Amino acid sequence: MKRTLRAVLGAALLMLSTSACGLTVNAALPFEVQPGSIRPVPELQGVDVTVGSKDFTEQIVLGYIAELALEAAGANAVDLTNINGSNSARYALVDGQIDLQWEYTGTGWLSYLGYDKPLPDETQQYEAVREADLERNGIVWLPYSEVNNTYAFATTEAFAEQHNLRTTTDMANYLKQNTQDAVFCVETEFASRPDGMPGVRKMYDFPVTTTKTFGTGAIYSAIAGGTCNFGEVFTTDGRIAGLNLRVLEDDKKFFPQYNASVTVRKEFLDRYPQIADVMAPVAAALNNQEIIELNKQVDVDGRDPVDVAREWMIDKGFIS
Repeated sequence: MKRTLRAVLGAALLMLSTSACGLTVNAALPFEVQPGSIRPVPELQGVDVTVGSKDFTEQIVLGYIAELALEAAGANAVDLTNINGSNSARYALVDGQIDLQWEYTGTGWLSYLGYDKPLPDETQQYEAVREADLERNGIVWLPYSEVNNTYAFATTEAFAEQHNLRTTTDMANYLKQNTQDAVFCVETEFASRPDGMPGVRKMYDFPVTTTKTFGTGAIYSAIAGGTCNFGEVFTTDGRIAGLNLRVLEDDKKFFPQYNASVTVRKEFLDRYPQIADVMAPVAAALNNQEIIELNKQVDVDGRDPVDVAREWMIDKGFIS
């Protein structure tokens, strides 16, 4: 079975309906996808499934992983990854311009459904957003993965080992005795948001001697280079592995849970319920350690996201 990840004719037709909304179907990249543990599904043979994603590395890699899984099952994956902005990607799903995409439970709960407070337990957060989004918007959340792209503080592995730091509580206790080391690098917004530095300081009760503000990408290198001892990071960023940083566990669960889950419109999943079975083992195989490495290969090593996704799917035996 020789396929392309993107259906050229379908892409051309879809572009006519999506270009007005700023969406662009990506150029075709010929790719052979052979079944592995994901076997052909008769009900999905030749079915066009348009896969979207947001415009950052992790989302694009996850989008390609979904496309490869669907192709192995016999569907015709149309690539609409790399949509500019969370709201645009969400609208594309709700509006039917894409059929499925990976989404984060915390984003769904706080940004799309408009709740003020997250639920600290990841299972409870998933179940709450799954129920509410289905009822309000007809969006189905398939079983979530262990990928949890939330906020945390990080330091270098060397500093963490030297001072026996594994959790945010460890950090707080250390800084109370060593206030000269309470130097933090954070984003400007994080420095003042209630669910950022003010809130987390209140919960963990740690001192801050100096706060330095950076863009998101610069914080990782600032930590690694000694500009600050601690910095705000996203827990699945590939630069964590690339720069040998240690993420400190948010042991009091202050930050929202952002577990990744495939989201699909109910009417589409009702027509093709087999999609849930295809994606279930893929979601189960993903966790923070896996996605950090995949993100690193793109952001640090400079590899193409589709090659990284394909290699992972082969290594896991999902495709051949």
